[in-house]
Amino acid sequence: MLKKFEVASIKIACWVNPTDFGAHEKSIFFIHGSGGDHSLWSFQYAKLHKDFNIVGVDLPGHGGSEGKGESDIKEYTKWMKKILDALCLPNAVLVGHSLGAAIALKFAADFAPMIKGVVAVGGGLKMPVNPSIFELLKTAPETAFDLMCKFSLAKENRAVFTEPLKKSMATANIEALYNDLAACDKMDLTQDVKKIRLPTLILCGTEDKMTPPGLSEQITASVSDARLCLIEGAGHMVMMEKAQEFNEALNSFVQSVKA
Repeated sequence: MLKKFEVASIKIACWVNPTDFGAHEKSIFFIHGSGGDHSLWSFQYAKLHKDFNIVGVDLPGHGGSEGKGESDIKEYTKWMKKILDALCLPNAVLVGHSLGAAIALKFAADFAPMIKGVVAVGGGLKMPVNPSIFELLKTAPETAFDLMCKFSLAKENRAVFTEPLKKSMATANIEALYNDLAACDKMDLTQDVKKIRLPTLILCGTEDKMTPPGLSEQITASVSDARLCLIEGAGHMVMMEKAQEFNEALNSFVQSVKA
């Protein structure tokens, strides 16, 4: 169910367990990617909400949340701190995709005592964005969405997921999406991730063209307690394309994290 919480004087929308919210020993905070919202994780909620407190966050300026988006990973990380402070849930694990992966990793570097573990999905230490995407978002957003869909999905999964993904992108706040991509384009977590001392899972689809597996391998090599899970036949939207395999890997990791 979607619920709004007062965070730093604005309403932040989050998908939370329809029942027993707050009653579980461990909590998972899902952080979406550029221009997205909590619906990115729809394939995860049904499988995980009976075992964990679930919070699918709409970042400020996204989905049902008030406010405006940021253009810097550090600022989004501060928002996540405010959200965790406001909800006060036990034994939190952050799970982020793409932009969200960067936010989760930065959080783990800066605010480690607040969480028990971190999962970076389709991330990188650096995530440069093709300059043509920025131009197309200003002049021909539909074309930009087409390109982003094409590169976000493994070829064999496009027939199933292209239209739903495109519809989701069409509802995005273009300014927020642009700023999110700008945040990704200028970020560099090379030094930050070396500070992480938490259990860390790095997840990536073997067919990811947006953030290829090599980028996940770089993160894994830089974090002292990181494990890498590559999921065959999935692209950048691995949590949708191979939901069962993704959920099994995520569940196993969160269960292994000490409360």
